[in-house]
Amino acid sequence: MVEGGRGIFDVVVDGDLIFSKHQVGRFPKPGELIKILASRT
Repeated sequence: MVEGGRGIFDVVVDGDLIFSKHQVGRFPKPGELIKILASRT
C-alpha cells in the first residue's frame, strides 16, 4: 500500500490495478478484495 493524497485508495497486485476507489467511487466491501484476488488464480 502506498500512501497518497486526495482520498485515493488503489490496490495494486503484481503491477495490476485490482481496485480503485477513485474509479468506483467507494471503498471495497468486506471480502470484495479477497474475491478479486481469488479470481486471479
